[in-house]
Amino acid sequence: MASDSGEEKTEEATPKRKRDERKKGNVFSSKDLTAAFFILGMFAMFKVLSQLILESLTDSMTYWIGVSGTGGDLLADGTFATSLLLRVGRTVAIAAGPLLIIGIAINIIMTGAQTRFVFSMEPAKFKISRLNPIEGFKKMFSLRSVVELIKSLLKIAVIFALVKSEIEQQLPMIMKLSEMDILPAAAYICSTTFSIAMTIGMVFVFIGILDLLYQWYDHNKNLKMTKQEVKEEYKQMEGDPQIKGKIKQKQREMSQQRMMQDVPTADVIIRNPTHYAIAVKYDPESAKAPVVVAKGADYVAMKIIGIAEENDVTMVENKPLARALYDKIDVGREIAPEFYQPVAEILAFVYDLKNKKLPFEEKKRSISDMRDEYPEDIVDFESK
Repeated sequence: MASDSGEEKTEEATPKRKRDERKKGNVFSSKDLTAAFFILGMFAMFKVLSQLILESLTDSMTYWIGVSGTGGDLLADGTFATSLLLRVGRTVAIAAGPLLIIGIAINIIMTGAQTRFVFSMEPAKFKISRLNPIEGFKKMFSLRSVVELIKSLLKIAVIFALVKSEIEQQLPMIMKLSEMDILPAAAYICSTTFSIAMTIGMVFVFIGILDLLYQWYDHNKNLKMTKQEVKEEYKQMEGDPQIKGKIKQKQREMSQQRMMQDVPTADVIIRNPTHYAIAVKYDPESAKAPVVVAKGADYVAMKIIGIAEENDVTMVENKPLARALYDKIDVGREIAPEFYQPVAEILAFVYDLKNKKLPFEEKKRSISDMRDEYPEDIVDFESK
């Protein structure tokens, strides 16, 4: 089915689309399946209560025949009129009440089981589009109309075939009905009718299951979306990609700005020589190993180098180490054990250059203490 814009609906409905349509009451169900269980339930209940219904009707008919013989004198009595209404009400309640209740219950249970008891007033709202004759004409010749016509013809054919077959089998007995008393004849007719109805009901259950599968297919087909609709829904749920891109760009700029503010605190800048720049800082008070406080490539690397020159931060050129640190260590993370030895050598060189003591010496930590604290594969910076 094509959309109003002419774009083909090729995409499966998203979970959000399904939820929205469900809230509107747009769900699938098979009326044929409900009707099949209605037939089975009603006739089964009628058979169970047939004796009670027959006795109630017989008692009422006997009573009415007796009353009719009084000439109508009792009808003028108000008390009798009230009693008469109560008797009529009781007879109707016994004869039709249980069937009415079971019929309503079957419809509620079957419809609820298929729709998962969704309730919405949306389908009951007035819509001017429903009065559009062109849309109505289109529905008359739609695939759904063809399917409904085929189902109707199939049901008529099934009913005709079953009734014809049953009558042919029971024809000898039917010919003898005129010779039977009224009660046995009525019992036979009810039994035959019940047999036909139950057979029709079982066949209709099969037709209803097929119809339910078709309704499911047609429902999902109608819910399909165009690619543009999927994009628009994604924008509504996740936000416009352009706006999200600008937000991410702004976040990167803010992160880069904070990173540049940490460059002056670095102990050394390891560079390559202009393509990569990694600012490394070691503070044993807050970290167990040196930390990359800033890193960048090309333009960002030049900015780091410029800030480092302004703040008299020592720079060391080591192309392999700079590239490796850039690729493997994120900003704010401690360096991996594989880089401990080369970084320790650089830090030792920088501290020696500035005539400063290494942090280990300032804390007066022994080599044995370091080995107790770190695994054996971790390089001891103090020994460098």
